[in-house]
Amino acid sequence: SAGAVRAPLSGPAEPPACCVCYGLGRFGRCPAARYQLAFLLLLLDELRVSTGAGGSAGISTGPVPAHSALSPQVPPARCALFDPAFSAREAAALRALGLCLLPENEEGKHGVEGSATLFYMVHCGKALYNNLLWSNWSPAALSKLVIIGNSFRGIEERLLSRILERDYSYIAKVLKGVEEVALPSHPRYLDTFNDTSVHWFPLDKLQELSPEVWDCVEEPMYQDCEDLEIIRKGEGATAKP
Repeated sequence: SAGAVRAPLSGPAEPPACCVCYGLGRFGRCPAARYQLAFLLLLLDELRVSTGAGGSAGISTGPVPAHSALSPQVPPARCALFDPAFSAREAAALRALGLCLLPENEEGKHGVEGSATLFYMVHCGKALYNNLLWSNWSPAALSKLVIIGNSFRGIEERLLSRILERDYSYIAKVLKGVEEVALPSHPRYLDTFNDTSVHWFPLDKLQELSPEVWDCVEEPMYQDCEDLEIIRKGEGATAKP
């Protein structure tokens, strides 16, 4: 259940105030994507992250109440989504649910800008996680991220170390600074949430990393990557209404 995520999310010093969802997929035609959307809505309700229109980037606007029913530390916020494959009907359905759509393909390059943020990225390409880390490459910023997505440990286990360090260097460099808890498995949803974990980045662990880790802030380009699993900005995706 969505409640299983509450324990890992109680670890970060600052609970998430915003939510960004990447790569949900064609939920109008794919059952797994519908399950992932349903879980996202349950999760937002569990964490008392409210939905609603507003904000040019789809993130929180308006006053924040002092308390919420489950956790006084989690203020209401907006949840913004992007997938280049969304059809017009799917986009309209998300808006009808009170969710917002990001206006353009960020390729995962989304800075938290001081607000603790939950990133819901189930079964996304490795480059999206790598880009997100690069966009927040400092202990202060990373400590405000919570990522629900592909297991970083699993990525490390499946990739040759030289490929991981060459193509996804920010994932490789942060492995010793991340905490990870796998989502509980359920026989009905094995293909929907397999290899999915909750990740967070404790500030004390990040500060223990070598200072050289933070020196390189070169933007990932993936020139030598043979199997880039994301749609680049400007490429678009074919989606029927």
